[in-house]
Amino acid sequence: MEVQETRVQTDRVLTIPNILSAARLVGVPLFLWLILRPEFGGPNSDGWALLVLALSGISDYLDGKLARRWNQISRLGRLLDPAADRLYILSTLVGLTWREILPLWLTAALLARELVLLVMVGILRRHGYPPPQVNFLGKAATFNLMYAFPLLLLSEGSGGLHTTAAIFGWAFAGWGTTLYWWAGVLYVVQVRRLVKADTAAD
Repeated sequence: MEVQETRVQTDRVLTIPNILSAARLVGVPLFLWLILRPEFGGPNSDGWALLVLALSGISDYLDGKLARRWNQISRLGRLLDPAADRLYILSTLVGLTWREILPLWLTAALLARELVLLVMVGILRRHGYPPPQVNFLGKAATFNLMYAFPLLLLSEGSGGLHTTAAIFGWAFAGWGTTLYWWAGVLYVVQVRRLVKADTAAD
């Protein structure tokens, strides 16, 4: 089910929520560089990578909340926010899979869902519709995955803290992956209904 937004969208660009979303986008290559440094002979920078990921999660929460509270919901913001979410997920998948923290099957499952969504967006554009809005399940899936990835990164090592991080990390990963695909199925159903209605109207 779609999350309905009753506030008016604007064409403003320089808003605080948009600046926060843009800052999150800038953090994506920084995060990927930090997480992959050990693979190229550099020092372990997992602590800094976790900090960047934590700050991105905080900004993800703030940009949406501030946009609604200050009536700064914009068309640009509706593009930047999900783009930043997906790029962080993709960069984390690349980094953690490269370091063999994530198994290939989980990475493949998440990337396959992204491929399905790209196909749906292409179908919508062909029929003159914009990309689907982010729904509640999609946001919940993203939050779960954004908790899972730093915990799985923290699970590297031995000791009680690492073991606890692994348990909770895999729990969040399981929930996030399930919700991610559930949201994807809802997108497919939504696209099918729109296309069917469009065809019937013709």
